[in-house]
Amino acid sequence: MTIEPAKRTPITSAADVDLNDLDFWGRPIEEREHAFRLLRDLDTPAFFPEPEYSFAPPTGPGYYALVRHADILEASRNPEVFCSGDGGATNIPDLPAEFTEYFGSMINMDDPRHARLRRIVSRAFTPRMIKRFEADVEVAAARIVDELLETGPGCDFVTEVAAKLPLKIICDMMGIPEKDYQFVFDRSNIVLGATDPEYVSNREDIAHALLTAGMELQQLMQDLAALRVDKPTDDLTSSLVNANIDGERLTAQELGSFFILLVVAGNETTRNAISYGMRLLTLNPDQRRLWLEDFEGRAPRAVEEIVRLASPVNFMRRKVTRDYEMNGNLYRRGEKVVLYYWAANRDERVFDDPLRFDILRDPNPHVGFGGPGPHFCLGAHLARREITVMFRELLRRVPQIEVGEPERLLSAFINGIKHMPCEF
Repeated sequence: MTIEPAKRTPITSAADVDLNDLDFWGRPIEEREHAFRLLRDLDTPAFFPEPEYSFAPPTGPGYYALVRHADILEASRNPEVFCSGDGGATNIPDLPAEFTEYFGSMINMDDPRHARLRRIVSRAFTPRMIKRFEADVEVAAARIVDELLETGPGCDFVTEVAAKLPLKIICDMMGIPEKDYQFVFDRSNIVLGATDPEYVSNREDIAHALLTAGMELQQLMQDLAALRVDKPTDDLTSSLVNANIDGERLTAQELGSFFILLVVAGNETTRNAISYGMRLLTLNPDQRRLWLEDFEGRAPRAVEEIVRLASPVNFMRRKVTRDYEMNGNLYRRGEKVVLYYWAANRDERVFDDPLRFDILRDPNPHVGFGGPGPHFCLGAHLARREITVMFRELLRRVPQIEVGEPERLLSAFINGIKHMPCEF
C-alpha cells in the first residue's frame, strides 16, 4: 500500500518526518532517503512518541531515532548501557508477555542469558561449518536457475529466485522436509510482514496472526525435535537438541524461539538482499559489467555493497540502563533509542556518495548485519555465501537478466521487496 503522490504531504524539513506513520514506510525510497538525511543533519537525535499498536500499547513516552553511523556503532559496542532484553529489541513498545513464548529469542536478550544461548547455537555458524554447506548451496542455486530458464521471462524474481535459496538452505540445515517449505515461507511472511495488507488484511488482526504463525512454527520445530532426541541425524536440529556445552542444553521453548528467529531472519533478510542486488545491477549496468569482468575477485566487495544498500533490517531497539553521554548527547536511564541501520548505511560522514552503488567500494564499514558487539548477525557468513553463489549462477547463465519495478513490503521493521518482475 502506498499513498498517491498527489495526496502525500511533501517532506521539506525534519519536522515533517513521522517514523511512526506506517504510510511513511510506503513512500518511494528516494523520499525516505531524503527524510533520513534531514534527521541526520539535526544537532540532536529526533525524539518520537511511541507508536500505538493494537497488540503492543505504548510503554513509555517515546524514543530517540539514532540515524548516524557513529551513534549506532557506539550503542552497539556498549550493550551493558544500551540493552536488548528489557522489553525486546524487535519492537518499539515493549514486547507483550504472551509474545515472548514464540519471539523471545536471543535477539531480545542480554548477557549472561544471551551469551549462553549464542554459545550453544553459534557452533553451527562458523566459517568452517558453513563450508560444509557450500556444495548444497551451489546445487540449490543451479536448480533454481534451471527452473527459472524453464519458466521463462515474466516471472516474479522474488518468489521464483530470491526466496527459494535461503528458504531451502535454512530448512535443509534444520532437517525440515521439502513438503513443509511453503508452510515455513508463508508463516515467516506473516511474522515479518504483518503490517502489510497482503499478509494480514485487517490491522486489528495483527496480534492474532503473529501469535498463530509463531505457534505453528514452534510446533513444527518441537515435533521435529522430539524425533531427533531418539533418532538423531546430521542436521542442525539434532545438534541443538542433543547439545550439551558445559552442562547446558536448550529448553523446548528456547529451541522453538531460536528456530523462529532462524527461519525468519535467515530467510527474509537474504531474500531481500538478493532481490535488491538484482535491482541494483539492473539500474547500474556499468557495475554489472564490472562484476562480470572478474566475478570471483570482485564478489566479496560487491556482496558487502549490496548488503549496505539493501539493509534488510531497518532497525533494532535498545533501552538505556544508566545515564550515558554519547557523541555530545545525554541519554537518561529508562529511555529508548532505535538504531536505524538503513539510515546509518547512507551516512554522508562515512560513505562517499552514499546513494551510489559501487561494487569496488573500500572501505565499506556498513551495519547491514547489525552493529559490532554481541548481537552482530550470527548468519552473516551464510548470507554472504548464499548471495555470492546466487549471483554467480545468475550472471554466468542468465547474464542479461533484468528486473522491473519492485513491489515493496509495507513495514517499518523490514526493508523488503514482495514481488518484482524479471525479463531475460
